Amino acid sequence: MKPDDKYARPVRGERVSVFLGVKVKDVAWDRFLGRLRIHGTICEAPETVPTGVHHTLSIALNTPVTIVKERWPRHHIERLERARKTSEKPLTIVSIDDEGYAIATTTQYGVELRIEERTRLPGKLEAEKRTAATNAYFRKVSEGLRRIWEEMHTSIVVIGVGFVKNDFAQYLKNEVPEVGKEVVDVKSVNNGGMAGIREALRSGVLSRTMRQLRIGDETEVVEEVLKRLGKGEKTVAYGPEEVQNATQQGAVEKLLVADTMLRDVDDEKRLSMEALMTEAERKAGNVMVISTEHEAGTKLVSLGGVAALLRFPI
Repeated sequence: MKPDDKYARPVRGERVSVFLGVKVKDVAWDRFLGRLRIHGTICEAPETVPTGVHHTLSIALNTPVTIVKERWPRHHIERLERARKTSEKPLTIVSIDDEGYAIATTTQYGVELRIEERTRLPGKLEAEKRTAATNAYFRKVSEGLRRIWEEMHTSIVVIGVGFVKNDFAQYLKNEVPEVGKEVVDVKSVNNGGMAGIREALRSGVLSRTMRQLRIGDETEVVEEVLKRLGKGEKTVAYGPEEVQNATQQGAVEKLLVADTMLRDVDDEKRLSMEALMTEAERKAGNVMVISTEHEAGTKLVSLGGVAALLRFPI
C-alpha cells in the first residue's frame, strides 16, 4: 500500500495482510516450491484494495483458503471428505536431553503427551557417575517407550539437544533392538521435553519426517508392482485399459495413481481417472495417489501413470 496523497514524499509501499477474493483464470503447480499458484482478478477486497486488477495467490501446505464454485460436482465433495477423514501415519516422538524427557504420539488433531519427567545427570567431570546414571536414565526412558510402542507400533523419531539424543538412539538399537529398528529419524532442537516437541512441530522437522514416511510407503507399493511384473505374475495390472478392466471385475485390491494423472491432464481425462478411483473404492479397493516428486512416482508414470495390485489373477 502506498499513500494516495499526491503531495506525499515518495516512499516504499507498506506490505499489509488482507483477505482477497480472486476470480480464477489460471491454476499452475510449482513443483519446485510445492505450491499451487492461482492467478486471476481481484473480485472481493477491502476498500483500500482496487478490484479488477490481476493478482496471484500462492497456496502452500497448511494455508487456509476458501473455495467458491457455482456448482460443486459430487466427486469433488467426496474426495474432499475422504481427505478430511484421512489422518497422517502416526509417530511416536521422544524428546530427550540430560535434564529430562517427554514421549508423545501424533494424532489427527495434534500431539498427545504420554510421559514427561525431569531429571539431572551428573556433570561430565564425574565420568563414572555420569555413565552409570545415563544408562539407568536410558533404561527408564526405553521402558516407557516400549510400553507405548507395543500399544501403537508406530515409527519413532528421537529429538533433543546435544549428543544425548544420538546416544539414546544408539542405546535403543543395542539394548532394545525391536524398538530401535523403528527409529526413522534423529533431529536436533533447542529445547528438551514437551517444549522440544512443540518446537519441532513449528519448525517443520516432523513434517519432513512424515513426508519421508509417505515416500517410503509409496515406494514400497510401486516396487511391489514392479516385482510382480518382473515375475510375470497375473495379480498386477498397469496402464489405463488394463486397470479399467480389472476394476470392472472387482479385482483391484490397491489402485495406484500418479498425481500428474489428476493435475496435468485435461478435464476429460481427469474426470475419467476420478471415476476409476471412485469405482475401485466402491468395490472395496484402496486408492493411493503417488507423488511424482520422487523416483517411485516417475516409475509409475513410465507404466502409464496408473497401476493396480489385484486380489486374484485375471
